Amino acid sequence: MAEIIQRDGTWAFDGSTVRITPGLHRSVPLFRQTYGEVAVPLEAIAGIVFEPERKRGRLRMRLREGADPLLQATGGRLPDPADPYRLLVDLDRAGVAEYIAEEIRHALLLDQIPKEPTKAFLLPGPPVPVSVRSSDGTVSFDGTQVRIDWSDTSDRVKRATGPRIVNIGDLVEVEWLPNSGYEDGFMRFVTRETVFSKLPPEKDPYALDLWGSARRDLLTALVATAVTARLPHPSTRTAVEAGDDPPARHLTPRPRRTPAVPPPADHHDVLLRRLRELGELHRDGVLTDEEFAMTKAAVLRGF
Repeated sequence: MAEIIQRDGTWAFDGSTVRITPGLHRSVPLFRQTYGEVAVPLEAIAGIVFEPERKRGRLRMRLREGADPLLQATGGRLPDPADPYRLLVDLDRAGVAEYIAEEIRHALLLDQIPKEPTKAFLLPGPPVPVSVRSSDGTVSFDGTQVRIDWSDTSDRVKRATGPRIVNIGDLVEVEWLPNSGYEDGFMRFVTRETVFSKLPPEKDPYALDLWGSARRDLLTALVATAVTARLPHPSTRTAVEAGDDPPARHLTPRPRRTPAVPPPADHHDVLLRRLRELGELHRDGVLTDEEFAMTKAAVLRGF
C-alpha cells in the first residue's frame, strides 16, 4: 500500500485502485467534500506526474478519455481546487509523492493499460437521488427523471413554463459551464427536440442560468455527472452529436399513452394561464417569435 496524506486529501494505491479521499480542512472546496471519495481503477488511468514547485508541489492524475463521467460532464472545466485528480503536496512529502507516482506508473506498465479512449465509463459517478439548489432554481435527478423547479428570481419566461421534467430517455447530453464569479455559467439538458435550440440560458426552460454563488453553483456538476453516467457512452453518441441521423433506438416510435382518466380541471386552468402569460410576454416584445414558439411548445409538452 502506497499512501500520502495531505491537507487537501489522501491518495492511497493498493496495486489495483487509487482511492482519493477529500480532506476535511476548510480550504477544501465544498464540491470536493460533497463529491466524496473517488475510487479510480488502474485501467482508467492514462498517466500520473508529480510537479515540484518552489513552495508546494502537486500530484496530477490523467484519466483515459471517456473513463470518467465527471470529466465527461464538466469537460475539463472544473476549477483546479475542485479537481479530485489534483493533490497539493507539501515539500517535505515530495519524496512520498514521487514514490506513489512511480508505483502507479510501474503498475500501468506491468498491466499494459492502454491510453486509448474507453468505450464505457469505468467510474460510476455520484449516487442518486441527487438534488442541488442553484441561483436559478433547484435541479433534482432520481435516476430516471430530471426535474427543475424555478426560483423566484428566475426569468419570468421560465416561471411561466412551470417545473420542467425530462425523462432520461429523452436526453442527448448535458452541457455544463461553471459560474466563475466573473462570468455566468449554465447547465443545459439537451433533448432530441432542443438539440438545435439557440435560446440563451436565462430564457431556456431546459437550462439553469448559474449567476449566483460560484461555490454553491459548482454543485450542479453533481447532477450533470449523475445524468451523464446514465446516458449512452459518448463513443456511441458520435453520430447524434455531429447532427447525423441518431441510432435506430432513437428512431423507434414510442407507443402513445392514453390516460385512464381525464386530467383534472385545474391542470387546464394552469395551462391556459401559462399560455396567456407567454402571449403577453410575446406581445410586449420580451419574447421573440422563436422564443415564444419554443417556450409554448415546452409548456404544451409539460401537460
